[in-house]
Amino acid sequence: MEREAQFVGESGAFLDAVEMASRAAALDRPVLVIGERGTGKELIAERLHRLSQRWEGPLITLNCAALPETLIEAELFGHEAGAFTGATRARAGAFEEADGGTLFLDELATLSAAAQERLLRAVEYGEVSRIGSNRPLRVDVRIVAATNENLPDLVERNRFRADLLDRLSFEVVTLPPLRVRESDILILADYFGRRMAVELDWPSWPGFGDEAVTALMAHDWPGNVRELRNVVERAVYRWERSSEPVDAIQLDPFDSPWQIPPEPEPDEKAAAAPSRTAAEPRKTVVSDFKAAVEEYEKEILEAALERARYNQRQTAKALGLSYDQLRHALKRHDMIG
Repeated sequence: MEREAQFVGESGAFLDAVEMASRAAALDRPVLVIGERGTGKELIAERLHRLSQRWEGPLITLNCAALPETLIEAELFGHEAGAFTGATRARAGAFEEADGGTLFLDELATLSAAAQERLLRAVEYGEVSRIGSNRPLRVDVRIVAATNENLPDLVERNRFRADLLDRLSFEVVTLPPLRVRESDILILADYFGRRMAVELDWPSWPGFGDEAVTALMAHDWPGNVRELRNVVERAVYRWERSSEPVDAIQLDPFDSPWQIPPEPEPDEKAAAAPSRTAAEPRKTVVSDFKAAVEEYEKEILEAALERARYNQRQTAKALGLSYDQLRHALKRHDMIG
């Protein structure tokens, strides 16, 4: 229980990626880690650091997507007092903090063009300058960067510098998604389930039932290991019979009969609005005006209910009616008991 996450798995694709990272760790060169969200890119970065000659030095992590463009350069390279509004005192950047160790740049593809240019200079010459200072500082930093984007494609579209990609891609470790690691799904699920059982003080771990195993193996896991962990931990904590195998899996925690429907896009609203063409057939002569109006009203109610997934309060809101008005209309058309 010491670590929040560890390398768990036995599939060939997964072990090949870990082995590649382990071999690259000993060389003091930049490494790119590529993979979908939730595949463990940060764990690979930590492995590269811990198995390197820099293992006693700092490991500094910076998520490039978590900061606005106006602040990312200050976070990377630091700033002097008064360099910009709010800079009341000098501050070291991530490069200075990682001196003698490893700097892990997550979400690398989100860097602005200006930050990419400064990063290129830092990688090439081992020098950084704080914002507001002309004095370069020597730093000894190994770069490990990660992204879930196709960087060569971004280069082709002029969204990423080709020369920076050349400098950072001495080795590229590409992590396989969980959907191709079929033999690891139940191993990981068991691992996360056991940890959650310990956290809940269960006397023992009963494992998973057949229905749960089927659900786990049938899912595509677009969120990969992170999604699997959430699903398993949620299933274990909701399970009230700790002596019996966990046999209820909810893959989508938002799945509910009371789920709020998404707002339609503008073009969908236009498509849903009655058009002159759609209304033209109703301009024809009818033999029973009242019956035709009643039938049209019923069609409107049926369509609105379907769009709101039969949530009557949401249907009333969509139609501009009160809940009681909607109920009255539904009863008049014998659409509810």
